[in-house]
Amino acid sequence: AVTTVDRETDRRMPHWKAADRWLCVGGTAGHEAPEALRPRAGEAVVSKTHFSAFGAPALERELAALGSDTLVLAGVHLHGCVRATALDAYQRGLEVWIADDAVGSDDPLHAAVTRRYLETRAARFLAVDEVLTRLAGRAALDPPRLAHRSPRRTAETLFSIPVGGARETAAASAAASAAGPAWRARSEADRRAILTAVAETFERAAEALARSIAEDVGKPLSQARAEVARTAALVRNAAALTPGGEPAAGSGSRFRRVPRGVVAAVTPWNNPLAIPWGKIAPAVALSNAVVWKPAPPASRVAVRSLELAREAGLPGDLVDAVPGDHRTAAALMGDAAVEAVTLSGSSTAGWAAQEVCARRRIPLQAELGGNNASIVWTGADLGRAAALVAAGAFAFAGQRCTANRRAVVETGVFDAFLDRLAAATGALAWGDPLDPATEVGPLVSADARDRVAATLAAARASGASTLAPHAATAGARELEAAGAYLPPTIVVGAPPDAEIVQEETFGPVLVVERAASFDEALVLANGVRQGLVAALFSGPGPWRERFREAARAGVLKWDASTADADAVAPFGGWKTSGIGPPERGPGDLEFYTRVQTLYGEA
Repeated sequence: AVTTVDRETDRRMPHWKAADRWLCVGGTAGHEAPEALRPRAGEAVVSKTHFSAFGAPALERELAALGSDTLVLAGVHLHGCVRATALDAYQRGLEVWIADDAVGSDDPLHAAVTRRYLETRAARFLAVDEVLTRLAGRAALDPPRLAHRSPRRTAETLFSIPVGGARETAAASAAASAAGPAWRARSEADRRAILTAVAETFERAAEALARSIAEDVGKPLSQARAEVARTAALVRNAAALTPGGEPAAGSGSRFRRVPRGVVAAVTPWNNPLAIPWGKIAPAVALSNAVVWKPAPPASRVAVRSLELAREAGLPGDLVDAVPGDHRTAAALMGDAAVEAVTLSGSSTAGWAAQEVCARRRIPLQAELGGNNASIVWTGADLGRAAALVAAGAFAFAGQRCTANRRAVVETGVFDAFLDRLAAATGALAWGDPLDPATEVGPLVSADARDRVAATLAAARASGASTLAPHAATAGARELEAAGAYLPPTIVVGAPPDAEIVQEETFGPVLVVERAASFDEALVLANGVRQGLVAALFSGPGPWRERFREAARAGVLKWDASTADADAVAPFGGWKTSGIGPPERGPGDLEFYTRVQTLYGEA
């Protein structure tokens, strides 16, 4: 079903008329489906004018002729057209499947509400692969499993995991809740000793853990080793956390900090150890229990790290992992025993978490990525700036929330900086992540590679030019044929409103923009919806103070790439990059405990 508007009859929806919006006009590009979704020969197409596809009488005739008892829905918008069509199909007695990874929205919070509403009433959300399996007449996997392919060799399946649901998350959260009182009854010294032992155990297993990270998510081995070291530092630092004293709040009263209880940790694949244990360690140091939902590609590393932690003395039920996908995360966050949620992930994941946590009125801490800019200005050491920006943009194929996504460069030094940037990029070792010399490896999956490649193609179509020094090197074709490799790519000349400028690519892409004045540079650097990290390379002058006062990001750096953060300082984003208190520092105490005021206690 295709929404079709005719300018002569003008049967637009009333809210489109009120806003004077002409969308989906027949015969225009806005009416055409993307290539992958265009009708195939023999497929019927019906035109509609409002939300529901059942607004087109021809649809019911087609369904009756086919004898259909099931309707599969994909497309946009999940909160409008898809929702209305699903409800109308449900009213007609049809079974409704919604292709979970083939629906979209420009209002993600509304879409999250719609997803929950439909899933509990009128429709089943299934992955495209599962839909195809069912349509082919094969029995669906029961329970469903997710397969993870090697980033290095995408034809090779490394492992598969079950998709946990409400039953599994409820069991884990109940066990964690039961384990909490005994953990809280231990002395601070005892808890500190166990966490210190966990850090030491990770350090002893560093080489095996680093290799697993390199194999499973494609992080170059040298960077995976650094992640293990960082994880141990995060755990060791968290071990020293304490709720603190109980200062007087007034005559006859005082207050104390008490643990939340069971905390849900939802974590990404790109730092499969450091991000999760940067959440788990402070949570348990402050006497909470944790149920952890790792991203599917990180599941094998997650399980191994839990085994090591338990060997070091961490109680088994106090921290547990439930593997799965976003449905597992939704079930966990919605579980009645969970009293707080900490999440690192995409903006879409943040919207979904906000909907669940707002409905349940529990606190949410979320780090939701960055579209980070470095300004390169008067007096900067251009060679050093180029080397640091290139490494920050392309190490680990740009798959870091702090990666340098954009460089805003003064017009007077633009060409000189670009020359040095191309040379610094070409000098980075691109290849197998298991090679200790590699600095840039593959993306995590073929889908991720194809998504980034499509974004680059759209940028070129909009008039931007691209430079990929590794593309013509020996062995490039072999790498790209074997795994999810995409050469580091510099983009120049993209319009400020282009997708590749405005959105986080999460791949080996660096956008370089010109600025004629420092005011313009600040506008460009701040001109995206994210605000995680910003950096400035400059010589002496007023630039540093102006940058400090005007940059809209949670982390600011001078003469350093946006990439990386230490294990001690608070870490959190502004604007759409963050929700709730930052990780580490005072944020840990604020998030993992809550204040209780006591009156008249003897």
